[in-house]
Amino acid sequence: MVRAIVDYDLVVVGSGPAGATAARTAARGGLSVLLVDKKQELGSPIQCSGAVSANALTVVDVLPADEFVLEPVYGFVAYDATGTAETLDYRRYRNEPLGYVVDRRRFDRHLAGLAEQAGAEVWLKTEATGHTPRPDGTTEVHLTRLGRPVSVTAHVVVGADGVQSQVGRWAGIQTRIKLKELASCFQFVVEGVETRGLLEIVTGERWAPGGYSWIFPKGHGHAEVGLGVARTMTKQDARWHLDRFMNESFLADRLKGARIVEVQGGGVPLAAPLRRQTADHIVLVGDAARHVNPITGGGIHTALRGGAIAGAFLAQFVAGDLPPTAAHLAGYHQRWLAELGNTMWKLYDLKTSIFRERDPARRDALLHTTMTSYFRPDSEYRKV
Repeated sequence: MVRAIVDYDLVVVGSGPAGATAARTAARGGLSVLLVDKKQELGSPIQCSGAVSANALTVVDVLPADEFVLEPVYGFVAYDATGTAETLDYRRYRNEPLGYVVDRRRFDRHLAGLAEQAGAEVWLKTEATGHTPRPDGTTEVHLTRLGRPVSVTAHVVVGADGVQSQVGRWAGIQTRIKLKELASCFQFVVEGVETRGLLEIVTGERWAPGGYSWIFPKGHGHAEVGLGVARTMTKQDARWHLDRFMNESFLADRLKGARIVEVQGGGVPLAAPLRRQTADHIVLVGDAARHVNPITGGGIHTALRGGAIAGAFLAQFVAGDLPPTAAHLAGYHQRWLAELGNTMWKLYDLKTSIFRERDPARRDALLHTTMTSYFRPDSEYRKV
């Protein structure tokens, strides 16, 4: 089969961790790649705490750098609603960071820069508005770049454009999330709160119905204090719960001197991964495919790994003789399931079983046990 000439082998829509890693990996594999993002500033707006494991960076060959690392992390403290704590400080076993809290703006810019170094072309302030399959087996991707319409041809479009993925909608993939599976998150960046190089989480519906609260070190004398709640389990918004947590919880004395320097918030999916992640000419990665840890809401690690899996698969696929149909591209989904997805499905089933429990006290106990065991060195979920 002689492949038609295209402007790019891949057009990747969305330059967050999943999209940038997919673009970088595919470009390293010899493909011509265009990475586009409708934002003019990468990493904005900030909607997450920015915690990422050292393993997540190692797997995708990203070295931790002062450019984006705010604070190394050496372990966890998990509290129940009354303040009973279980500490897992990995400095007892090794003197290397378990992970990092990163500056998302700088981190995303760094990843996009790595994609460019690998050979990908990056267009910011460029919105993908649709695509039109062509008789020669390619597809025309419609873009608006700096306010002007432009089209390019490609073999495959990678949708890494977030929870409400437009690329997924082009393919008729259901991208809407049920309200009960969307956490409302709110956090303050503060000064005046001491941290110990540990990620601290607080479970219990008293403080965060359907989710948990946190205190994360952010470096330079700053910390992140926030929480996520399931809106179907409370009549109040996340800001109300955070104010209550800071003023009334067992950590109130420690938090009373906090000086707020930044306010951040957004929605985080706690849903199952999409059962359908490919269509003709289309592959979905990252938040667009629901590659988010359904227990913790963490998405950076799974986005990096999912992007790398997609990029490596597509480098091999485009070099082959198969047309980019949904059936042929489904090999990516199968590879993702084998390497990461099946474990994420187990986590989703575990989360579902916890919140089917009707007794609040029992639910709190199950969630706390799950979160404390989750971070142990021998946990099968620790790297998800």
